[in-house]
Amino acid sequence: MRGADLGRLAPGWRPQVEAFLQSPTGAALAAFIDARIAAGAAVYPPTPLQALELTPFHAVRVVLLGQDPYHGAGQAHGLAFSVNAGVRIPPSLRNMFSELQRDCGCAPPASGDLTRWAQQGVLLLNAVLTVEDGQPGSHARRGWEAFTDGLVQSLAADPAPKVFLLWGAHAQAKCALIERAGAGHAVLQANHPSPLSARRPPVPFLGCGHFSRVNAFLAAHGRGQIDWCT
Repeated sequence: MRGADLGRLAPGWRPQVEAFLQSPTGAALAAFIDARIAAGAAVYPPTPLQALELTPFHAVRVVLLGQDPYHGAGQAHGLAFSVNAGVRIPPSLRNMFSELQRDCGCAPPASGDLTRWAQQGVLLLNAVLTVEDGQPGSHARRGWEAFTDGLVQSLAADPAPKVFLLWGAHAQAKCALIERAGAGHAVLQANHPSPLSARRPPVPFLGCGHFSRVNAFLAAHGRGQIDWCT
């Protein structure tokens, strides 16, 4: 599977990634992706495990769940909601930056590359980690969901307090996995930041105050705050 260089994984992830790739589901997923690439499909991003390369397991303080990668050339680089530097900031990410400015006073950054968050312990994890050019959801239900479910379960079972940000129905579908662990984590839910839903009930994303609430929780549990403005 393209981009699956296990040697680049940050500490703590390799056993789980190896176990998945060696499972029937993981092997079928890898074969599917390799076959699509061999058939000439443009599959994004080139490094689907980038989130696990930048953020070590035991450094995770926040889990921000997305749906699947951006499906335009040069956009996705393996972090949920993030785009490569120099790429036009997508509407959902613009709304995230607008809420960040309202909530924390951060000036909207010029770049949509969220690597700076990942390096602080924000795991930017999509439910599905690959997509084909111009075809959103094209790699859904091929096995990635089982993999990311397992990652979420492992993070929820780990006792270090974390905040799970569940924006939109796809992310909120994993809520039961977190609650089942019974650990002392915070789960914050809101609508997806997409322009189609960011202002709609039941919980509009714009105005949710999640960025400051994350830092209040982390500070209360001695885990240090995220510098969202960097």
